[in-house]
Amino acid sequence: MQLPGLGPSSPRRLAAVVLLLVLVAAGALTLTRGLRTARAAAPVLPHTTVEVSASRCGRGWHSPAPGVQVFDLHNTSDEAAEVYLEDPRSQAVYGEVEGIGPGTTRQLTVRLGKGSYAFKCVLEDADAVAGPTVRIGRGRTGPAAAPVTEHDLIPPAIAYQKWVAGGLDQVVRLTGELRDAIRRGDLVGARTAWLPAHLEYERLGAAYDAFGDADRQINGTEAGLPGGVRDASFTGFHRLEYGLWHGQSASVLNTPAAALVKAVTTLRDDWAQTRMDPAQLGLRAHEILENTVQFELTGRTDYGSGSNLATARANLDGTRQVLSRLSPLLTTRYAGLTDLARELDRAQHQLDGFHHGDRWTSLQGLTVTQRERTDAVLGDLVERLASVATLCDPRRTV
Repeated sequence: MQLPGLGPSSPRRLAAVVLLLVLVAAGALTLTRGLRTARAAAPVLPHTTVEVSASRCGRGWHSPAPGVQVFDLHNTSDEAAEVYLEDPRSQAVYGEVEGIGPGTTRQLTVRLGKGSYAFKCVLEDADAVAGPTVRIGRGRTGPAAAPVTEHDLIPPAIAYQKWVAGGLDQVVRLTGELRDAIRRGDLVGARTAWLPAHLEYERLGAAYDAFGDADRQINGTEAGLPGGVRDASFTGFHRLEYGLWHGQSASVLNTPAAALVKAVTTLRDDWAQTRMDPAQLGLRAHEILENTVQFELTGRTDYGSGSNLATARANLDGTRQVLSRLSPLLTTRYAGLTDLARELDRAQHQLDGFHHGDRWTSLQGLTVTQRERTDAVLGDLVERLASVATLCDPRRTV
């Protein structure tokens, strides 16, 4: 199934970019929201123009046929619209296009086989409208998935938010130990205490958006700051990391250590009144490891501790926590869930191989082969988790 048509500002775009290949050999299309697909492998696909509007949704599909095909969805209304191709009885979605502007045409490429199909047009500020049902009597169809609604996502979001509350308790405790070591002038002990405190925070990755400005205070870098690492706005874990591994004294580090404890304590105390957006949970599952590849595997967040691989391992734990809450929804929707679990185990085994007692190998300490394997296994997970983000993106059903 293909779900194309995402505009550049859509939060679903992250989930769509990596899902744009038609699985011709397998005879199916990958569930995705990208537009550019299939034409290179099948340049002569049949096209059908279908109208998108409140009064004539789905009109124009007069000669249904099995196989891979392209629908040219033309919005004749005055409103932007999104369109689903679905099973009218089960509402399982075979394809989707989002953000079709008035007077514009977007394409949807799908594989269709024996079954019943109908287009559903969802115009802005209007009820969903179902088009006529079309039946195909033969052939094997591509994959479909039952739509996930915001209501479906509320229970996993609440469960995850409760887990985050417990994690924040641990972050407060561990950052307190870090501050106390600095107060005593025990910089060796502070360097030892820094890593577990930071990793505990890194495991909470799916909540960062809900943390808001607090995340910048707690875990921000010096990127964009005029004074760089000496800028007064450079705070939090990485500020302490820089100081602890660049010879700064305890007296210099006392103030940023106290500020960090205050920031995480305030976040913990305010968390009970915070409400995570359930619609973002699947996307965050994808973004955690996407950020890992972007920032940790490139060393962009290393301020001296050489702990990027340890952070990547904590991010993997955080991804598992999100997936465990989404599992009831994914079990019946994501055929690749077993393969995803196997790849998570493979990534964990790869990263655990860099942990030796109380020491982690730095990025600079990896061989070329180790680096390539690490990049490959985490890159593969990012692609697989894009499917999770797509499947868990809530859709309107009425």
